[in-house]
Amino acid sequence: MDQPSNAVRAVNITVTNGYDLKGFKGDTPVTFVRAEFNQAVLGDSSKITVSPEGTAKYNFTCNIDLSPDGGVALDDLAHKPLFLTVTEVLPKEKKQKDEKTLTLGQAVVDLLPLLEGEESFETTVPLHPVQGSPLETTLPGSKPCSLDVKVFVTEPLLTPAQVAASNLLKVTLEAAYSVPESFMPVGPQQNYMVGLQVPSVGEKDYTMIFKNGNLKLGGEREPVPRPKKWPIANILAPGANNIPDEFIVGGPYEEEEGELNHPEDRELRNQAECLKKRIVWDLESRCFLHPSAVASFQKRVADCRLWPVEITRVPLIVVPKAKPGKIEKIEDENQLSFHGVAYVNMVPLLYPGVKRIRGAFHVYPYLDGTVFEKTKCLFSLFRDTGHHLVHNNKAGGLNSPLSKPLSKNLKEERTGKDKDIDGRPRLGELQAPSIKSQSSDTPLESEAPLSHNLEGQQYVEAGTYIVLEIQLDKALVPKRMPEELARRVKEMIPPRPPLTRRTGGAQKAVSDYHTQIKSISRAILNEYHRMFGKHRPKEESDIDNETMEEQKCQLNYELNCSGKYFAFKEQLKHAVVKIVREKYLKTTAFESQEELQTFISELYVFLVDQMHVALNQAMPEDVPSSTSTIQTSSEQLRLFAFEAEVDEKFEMAAVYYEERLVREPQNLENWLDYGSFCLLTEDNIKAQECFRKALSLNESHIHSLLLCGVLAVLLENYEQAEIYFEDATCLEPTNVVAWTLLGLFYEIQNNDIRMEMAFHEAFKQLQARTLQTKLKSTATIQNTEEGVKTEPSFGPWGITQESSTAIKSEGQTGPNTALSSLDEFLEESSKAQSDSQEPIITVQPLESSLTQKSSNALLKEVTSKKETSKCQDSSAFFSPTHQAIPQPPVTIFMETIRFLMKVNAVQFVHRVLAHELLCPQGGPSCEYYLVLAQTHLLKKDFAKTEEYLQQAAQMDYLNPNVWAVKGHLYYLSGNHAEAKECYERTVSFVVDASEMHFIFLRLGHIYLEDKEYENAKRTYMQACKRSPSCLTWLGLGIACYRLEELTEAEDALSEANALNNCNAQVWAYLALVCLKVGRQLEAEQAYKYTIKLKLKDQALLEEIHSVQEMVGFGNPSF
Repeated sequence: MDQPSNAVRAVNITVTNGYDLKGFKGDTPVTFVRAEFNQAVLGDSSKITVSPEGTAKYNFTCNIDLSPDGGVALDDLAHKPLFLTVTEVLPKEKKQKDEKTLTLGQAVVDLLPLLEGEESFETTVPLHPVQGSPLETTLPGSKPCSLDVKVFVTEPLLTPAQVAASNLLKVTLEAAYSVPESFMPVGPQQNYMVGLQVPSVGEKDYTMIFKNGNLKLGGEREPVPRPKKWPIANILAPGANNIPDEFIVGGPYEEEEGELNHPEDRELRNQAECLKKRIVWDLESRCFLHPSAVASFQKRVADCRLWPVEITRVPLIVVPKAKPGKIEKIEDENQLSFHGVAYVNMVPLLYPGVKRIRGAFHVYPYLDGTVFEKTKCLFSLFRDTGHHLVHNNKAGGLNSPLSKPLSKNLKEERTGKDKDIDGRPRLGELQAPSIKSQSSDTPLESEAPLSHNLEGQQYVEAGTYIVLEIQLDKALVPKRMPEELARRVKEMIPPRPPLTRRTGGAQKAVSDYHTQIKSISRAILNEYHRMFGKHRPKEESDIDNETMEEQKCQLNYELNCSGKYFAFKEQLKHAVVKIVREKYLKTTAFESQEELQTFISELYVFLVDQMHVALNQAMPEDVPSSTSTIQTSSEQLRLFAFEAEVDEKFEMAAVYYEERLVREPQNLENWLDYGSFCLLTEDNIKAQECFRKALSLNESHIHSLLLCGVLAVLLENYEQAEIYFEDATCLEPTNVVAWTLLGLFYEIQNNDIRMEMAFHEAFKQLQARTLQTKLKSTATIQNTEEGVKTEPSFGPWGITQESSTAIKSEGQTGPNTALSSLDEFLEESSKAQSDSQEPIITVQPLESSLTQKSSNALLKEVTSKKETSKCQDSSAFFSPTHQAIPQPPVTIFMETIRFLMKVNAVQFVHRVLAHELLCPQGGPSCEYYLVLAQTHLLKKDFAKTEEYLQQAAQMDYLNPNVWAVKGHLYYLSGNHAEAKECYERTVSFVVDASEMHFIFLRLGHIYLEDKEYENAKRTYMQACKRSPSCLTWLGLGIACYRLEELTEAEDALSEANALNNCNAQVWAYLALVCLKVGRQLEAEQAYKYTIKLKLKDQALLEEIHSVQEMVGFGNPSF
């Protein structure tokens, strides 16, 4: 790293013009400019007469010599401004030897741009009037007084490499609030000081001292924005105290990085900052960090997380000055009182991209042992190494370029040259004292006893805290830019193949018209067959014309009455419009009615001709049979796959998932579902392919990014995993799960600082969302009290603490998840739901409502679960519920556990459970033990599962999810009697468990085993209404068959067969029904498919054979 040159370099300053100047004596005063920097006068300009317009051309040049060896250093340019004082020279009076001068105003030039790599800059700085100056009175509409200043160097002070590697630290001390009551604005004057040290090169430290705090009484809040001030006293013009373009803007408490940033602290902060006493500084101190100092600073933050910020007060005493009749206020050398310390956590500065810390920090009594334990600091800034700082500064605070010489007795201790302009010793002068000096038997005179600090204890009793801001010009740890993350993700994910180009033109329009004609003709033919039956060609030739005409009239009547004729016209309309636009190029209105009629006639002839062409192409062999196939929806396929997962029929489940992909390859939810299924079967390679495919369809999809990151961790591709997780947090900074997974990743990498950063951000986002939920809940309660029932909006991961009963959330069950039924209890366990805006991994709902028809009609029209669940949930929200043991609020880790369980990433769950157990807001809860039971149930570890379920039941005995999982445990272990009792208890709760589909299926199956057919019928009917599937209809059909309700049994079995015609058990019961009603042909066909599909239930097969022998038909092999 290049180091700054040791050669003396000059900073040249030129004051060119002054504007809108006025004097004490006349409108054309004689003035000059004095330049001062670092307590030294750089020079005076010539005496220039101001023009009548108020302009003065000074053209005055001076320079600042930079020399690291004892002269002005680069750090001086960072925190010390250049002062330009405009002074009026009054005319000499008679018998007056010297000219009399009066100061008009003072301007301040910030030299910081020179440290940013600039060689020169020009600025117009305002000239701030001193008190009593004629510049204070300005006419309305007139411009303020100002000076034109040019600053330049012959060569840059820093090379580009040094500029990139260096940094600038700004520390702003705003105020100390709720100070002890013993602090009184009347009585002996006190100097309130705050100090901290900044590590530099080697063991040398910069020292920042903030003096002259202004003690104020309570009553009003400090205004924002308000300007930051230079940490320099005795500036002549009051307006020159303010740093240009630097303001204290405040902000919400929750966004601060300090200690009092929780919602429960809001009231305390409001009272302290409005009503109680406070000490206000509003000072900003700067420190330029060379590249080596940046490394030292970063290492100190990593080694010492907490930095001490000391606060104290020193009484001011009055001593006579050298001139008679004048006095000077200085600080008492031996009175260091109310010595306190605040501990500032500097670790956030090591977070990627973080450049600023602002917050409130409690003040504690300064005790050596406690300070050393927390900060590893061996000495006190004020009491030990900084003791001379307390002694050698005057009441004006930090020395200014205009300060007067120190008193004689203080000069003997330390000359003014040893002091920096803002009260900081020069670099290298402060060395850490040895441990021996710290433990000396003879402490400093002002040192408080090491074991106690009674005055400092008053800070704790009063609840004192300081508000400060620490800001860097560049982040210590750079953060990847969103563009870079997106580029890296795009490199890892192959691009999605382009969509097939849609062809257009006249030929395509005519082809589409042919397709619609063929479709409508087939539909009309099917309607004809339905009304009059299907006849063979020879039979059709025997029908006379009169009969055919009558059938035509009946067909037309049926089409018109049923609305199908209108539907056919609507179906054909789009194709006709395309022909008009593409073939005839008619896109505008016709000019006359005759032109319209002519075009319609021409179009009609063309359409009729093309209709005949299409009908001639449709050969009789192309006409499908009258048997219609019910097309299953994607939601139903997801449900069928879900049922196969529960029964561990993974091959069948894979078939359903793959069918969904073939139907909708561009639907990323289908890929996510299949990937989650692959995680369940531990096929991580295929799961990664699925998640990457989903991400290629939408590179901004958060859950696809998170799942790609999870798979990258499982496959130990850690670099890719970091890219995925960081991109997710960048695209959706409010996503709690994304930040938590990023923290878990950093834990695996043993990066404790970044892990803490990610977990802190996740907690902050969850806290903000919780606050929004409370506000919405309050509004909901108010609306309810007014008689308006408003359904709360619960997201997939909610937060309620009033009851631990599970609440169903819309779109959260069934095919929306990639878990087995045993995973589903996590969705809304313990009624811990929040108003999250984060979508579930899949969007298609499980439960479907069925449109009711006549008693024996089939239920075919499936609607979304959301329409029915709103009604069901509404009654659940407003119905009386039990008072269970209060559950702890949902934590970031429990929310992440739910996400991982939904996608079958069980490998991560135990790691997150450990965090949940140790989390202050978490700990053992009903949901915690339910998750443990779930993971062990997947491993078939029934003993551990039962143990954890007992723990969960003790915490919330009336939680329906506990009883549901207990039922699954007993069902899988073969204890169907206990399972039946648990399922019945679950169903009896007012509020449903998170997943009721498999509870109904398994309870119905147990009822069939126990020959409780009425109960089985009722149970399966509920399942069919909620989420119809082949299994629910099959169970209903079996129950009706055993009850000798053959018509209802046939209807239910037919519906099951329509949903899945490859289920051997459905064909078997259809064969039994047909045998019982005496339909020989259908019975033989059903039996044939039963044998073809290899029915495994030997008892059922023997029952079929018995009925066949009884009725004498049904088995063609007899």
